[in-house]
Amino acid sequence: MKHSGVFDRFKMRVALIAVVALSVVMAGCAGDTAESASSEGTDVEQSAHTTVVLETVATEPPVTNTPTPSPTPVPTLTPEQRTVTVSFAGDCTLTQDYRASVNKFDSTIGDDMEYCFKNCAELFKSDDMTLINLENPVTERTSHKNNQYIFRMKPENLEMLTVAGIESVNIANNHTMDFLQEGLEDTRKNLDENEIIWSDDKNGAIFTTSRGIKIGMVGLGNDTSASQVYKIIDKLREDGAAIIIASCHFGQEGVYEPTDRQKKVAHELIDYGVDIVVGTHPHRLQPIEKYNGHYIFYSLSNFCFGGNYSLSDPDSVIIQCDFIMDGSGTKCVDYRLRIYPYSQTSTRPGNDFCPKPYAWESEEYFRVMSRLNWAQGDE
Repeated sequence: MKHSGVFDRFKMRVALIAVVALSVVMAGCAGDTAESASSEGTDVEQSAHTTVVLETVATEPPVTNTPTPSPTPVPTLTPEQRTVTVSFAGDCTLTQDYRASVNKFDSTIGDDMEYCFKNCAELFKSDDMTLINLENPVTERTSHKNNQYIFRMKPENLEMLTVAGIESVNIANNHTMDFLQEGLEDTRKNLDENEIIWSDDKNGAIFTTSRGIKIGMVGLGNDTSASQVYKIIDKLREDGAAIIIASCHFGQEGVYEPTDRQKKVAHELIDYGVDIVVGTHPHRLQPIEKYNGHYIFYSLSNFCFGGNYSLSDPDSVIIQCDFIMDGSGTKCVDYRLRIYPYSQTSTRPGNDFCPKPYAWESEEYFRVMSRLNWAQGDE
């Protein structure tokens, strides 16, 4: 028994020594493991501003019964669907001076609502949208300002626009208030009733093409600064407009070059995100400028101008712009122009209020191209 007890105590000492040794080994292993986890289990990326710690991701996904949602597909438009074509023409007064002793425009047109635009209606109908500057109130009121010229268009004559494929107008111009605020309100109402889209420096407008692409428009008068319409531009973008057009009735009458103010306003609009700037008011053609990848038409001159019976310069133009959209149709990524030199009248001298195209490569054709500072090879 005594021997056995000694032996048992010996075994206990051996076991105790083994346990202590094992503990030391395990402690050392635990230290190695912690060091390994710190150096190998975490990636650290350095940047100029912060240190980002990327935690180790488990190799096996967690068990879940929730199905993974499928991503919403982004529609991809074909090359043909990505092109939005808009036609632009200049100042149109579809009436004569209200106080004129001879109503030459009304007597020439009569009841023929197709007369004025018969030489360009097919061009306007072939596009997605046509935009002009409508330089007359549309009202039956009689109280008016005492300006040198005042214009008043018959509401029923808006059919001239609809039958010609003219879908939209700018009404921010120096004649829009000829028949005071009441005449302006009548104009807006009559345009709405005829489903003609209008915009000015207080109201933007959106036209939706047959393919669902939204074109936003805003108008500026000669005294409107670019910053005054920034909120309108913001709202058009919020409402989904993929293209923004600014119609600017600005500049100096009778001159062939833009003023410094025209350039300033146009550049500020482009810098703020407008896709294209379309100018009217000088009654003369002015150059096309490409600024930061976007086009500015400083002046398209008059197009169909009933307020002038004798034209000292009949040159005019229709410009078609292809807006090339991205694959989703939400952003314009490129532009392509086509220039159509026109005369404001079909007969010379005088004015018959029926614009017609100049003959291809005629003297008049090249004169228009020169005044626009545009060559055939530009596009």
